Amino acid sequence: MAELDQVLMDLVRPMVEDKENLDVRVMPSMNEKEVVLHVYAKDDDIARLIGKKGSMASALRQVMSVASHAENKKVTIKFEEI
Repeated sequence: MAELDQVLMDLVRPMVEDKENLDVRVMPSMNEKEVVLHVYAKDDDIARLIGKKGSMASALRQVMSVASHAENKKVTIKFEEI
């Protein structure tokens, strides 16, 4: 199975304008069954990734939950401006 951070990067890269400043990092979690992914991008791109009323962020979380199902882990995605 592909690394979850790379899967998320492959999903969000086509959606942002400033691909140079896009980064996805895995952060430590207190729960061993949880993977925390932080997406770092410029503020305009973060707004695009979150979408109206969080619709795009919700869709990304749904896709990532399917991707993480094989590893039996929960994925949490956080969006951060750089």
